[in-house]
Amino acid sequence: MQAAPVLNILGILLSLLAGTMLAPMALDLMMGDPNWQSFAIAALFTGFVGVCLWLAFNRSEQTDLGLKEAFLLTNGAWLFIGLFGALPLFLSSLSLSLTDAVFESISGITTTGSTILREIEQASYGILLWRALLQWLGGVGIIVMALAIFPMLSVGGMQLFKTESFEAADKVIPRARQLAGGIFAVYTGLTLLWTIMLMLAGMPFFDAMTHAMTTLATGGYSTRTASVGAFDSQLIELIVICGMIVGSLPFVHYLALTRGGWKSLIEDPQVKWFLALTIIIVSLISVTLYQDGYSVAGAFRLASFNTISIITGTGYGTADFALWGGAATTILLICMFVGGCAGSTTCGIKMFRLQVLAGTIRVQLARLLRPHAVVLAYYNRRPVPEAVMDSVTGFFYLYILCFVMMAMLLGLIGLDFDTAISGAATSISNVGPGLGGTIGPAGSFASLPDMAKWIMCFGMLLGRLELFTVLVVLNPLFWRR
Repeated sequence: MQAAPVLNILGILLSLLAGTMLAPMALDLMMGDPNWQSFAIAALFTGFVGVCLWLAFNRSEQTDLGLKEAFLLTNGAWLFIGLFGALPLFLSSLSLSLTDAVFESISGITTTGSTILREIEQASYGILLWRALLQWLGGVGIIVMALAIFPMLSVGGMQLFKTESFEAADKVIPRARQLAGGIFAVYTGLTLLWTIMLMLAGMPFFDAMTHAMTTLATGGYSTRTASVGAFDSQLIELIVICGMIVGSLPFVHYLALTRGGWKSLIEDPQVKWFLALTIIIVSLISVTLYQDGYSVAGAFRLASFNTISIITGTGYGTADFALWGGAATTILLICMFVGGCAGSTTCGIKMFRLQVLAGTIRVQLARLLRPHAVVLAYYNRRPVPEAVMDSVTGFFYLYILCFVMMAMLLGLIGLDFDTAISGAATSISNVGPGLGGTIGPAGSFASLPDMAKWIMCFGMLLGRLELFTVLVVLNPLFWRR
């Protein structure tokens, strides 16, 4: 394994992260808040480590990334940014423990949205901006990873989206740079657009900017303890709903839109399935709330916002849906596993895998009825290779297994049933809030034991990096020659 190119790129990423810390530092300095010093110290230390790694391993003779190096870089990028991103939080006046700071940072960079802050309004403007920046950077980062690196690594059926530009490992970094430029431009443009729309809807500029960043990233960090519900505006909720849906669709289609092509977005089977499933689930929750005594308009408003927030993994809230009764909470718990489309900022199982699984089931049933018939599964009018079907099936099995193992560990630590089950689901699916009175929409993760927080940090990284990417590095065979 050639570690030099991996460490070189990690050094560049840390240097960029240090530069990003200057924005919240300047904001706190301008507001007269002493927390600017925590950002200054964190930026100096992060920048020092990043520049040292970049200079030490910036060799012209270093080889290009191979398969092992790509796995190592993917894990190292999210882990390093999560740990160094915790420094401003740890040094701030919030008096967070190291565990809490790392939990908040990893929850941000993985766009999970679970928070240990009980009163978010007590945080400085710089801290609030930093939380939004972590989610915004994590959102654009996972899009590039999903389009450039995951297909090459054949993670969980992502090879279905492999193109000729990514067939060879040595083309990953140059091609990823080109792709990142286009994605970043579209991502930034959408963020500015949603900031303007939220401001026109009545949000203050700072709240509009941070909510636009965390909406498009489907992250869910808010500047208010009551989340979006604090604004009590139907127009704001409608704009946020549209933003969550936009963040859940494949961003590669938005690049096509800039060139005048609508066809790829409209005809993508992922998009059709996602929108259809969302409409069905919102309707089910609306009927459930209506039967519980809500008006038609009130039931639809609550159901549409909170259901879309959960199914996209954003995690915003306008109500404590943990109090909606058994039927609604059961549906919402299942929604945590769904996610959006591949190539979006969402996590979860994702639509294309559900489609491939449905095709696999159809093939198996057809073969039972007609053993000698040749039956193929199709995706986007193309036959799905057996390797992709096996990969998706393996991913689904491993996903459920990891969820069960995490829930068992959280239960053994002493958490109650609702907290253990929903905590495992929300962390591995990168959703944000759980169920119950402790980690539900009206609570926080602050009261959980430190061991539970570290388990959930691992779960957030595991879910964000598509399971296999993390587990393969933990395999001893990975490190053998």
